[in-house]
Amino acid sequence: MASLLTRSGKGAAAWAAFRVTLPILVGFGFCGFSYGLYMHSLGFAPIVPVIMATVILAGSLEFIMAGMLTGPFAPFTAFAVGLVVNARHLFYGIAMLEPYRETKDWRKPYLICGLIDETFSILGSEPVPEGIDRRWYYFFVTLFNHAYWVCSTAVGAFFGSSLPFSTEGMEFVLPALFLAIFTGSWQKETHHAPTLAGLAITFVCLLAFGPEYFLLPSMACIVLFLLLFRRKLSSSAGEQA
Repeated sequence: MASLLTRSGKGAAAWAAFRVTLPILVGFGFCGFSYGLYMHSLGFAPIVPVIMATVILAGSLEFIMAGMLTGPFAPFTAFAVGLVVNARHLFYGIAMLEPYRETKDWRKPYLICGLIDETFSILGSEPVPEGIDRRWYYFFVTLFNHAYWVCSTAVGAFFGSSLPFSTEGMEFVLPALFLAIFTGSWQKETHHAPTLAGLAITFVCLLAFGPEYFLLPSMACIVLFLLLFRRKLSSSAGEQA
C-alpha cells in the first residue's frame, strides 16, 4: 500500500510539473532546435550538441561555446566566459537555499546542477500545488526542462537540415516567455516595490555598464537592495495585505 501511495505521489508531482512546464517546452522547442541546427551548420556531428546540451545545460553559453570550439584552443578564456555569462546562477542558488533544504537525498545534486533560468522562474514564482510532494515537484520540473532542451537540440542536430522552413527570429520565443512569467507574477503581487526597484536598478546598470556587462552588477545591486531594505519591504507588504 505504501509503495502504491509513493508511486501515486510521484505521478501527481510529475503531472503537476508537466502542466506548469508546457510553456517551457514550446520555447525550448524552437531555441533548442535552432541550437542543434546551428551546431550542424558548423560541421559538428549531431552527438556533440546533444552531449553539450545534456552536460552544460546553459543555452546562451552553449551558443557561445559553439563559436569558441571552432577557434583557437583557449581554456582560460572559455572558463572566464562561462563564469561571467552564468554568474547569475550564484544568485539563483542563494534564493533556493531554503526551498531545497528539505531535499537531502540523491535528488539534491541534480536540483542544484539543473537550476536554469526557466526552472528558477517557475519555482520562484509558482507555488507548489496543494497536496503535491514539494521535493518530487521540484525534481520533475527540473527534469522536464532539462529533457525539453536536450530533445529539441537532438531534433535540430539530427533532422534540422532536412526541414524546409527558416528558423530566423525564433530566438524571441524565450524573451516572450519570460515577459509572460513576469506579467503573471506582477498580477499576483500585492506589493510592487521590490519589482519596481529591480527594474529601476537594472535600467541604471544597463546605462552604466552597457548591454554586455550589465547583468552581474544589476543582480548584485538588487541583492544588496533587498538585504538593506528587507524589513521595511516586509512590513509594508504586511500592512497592505
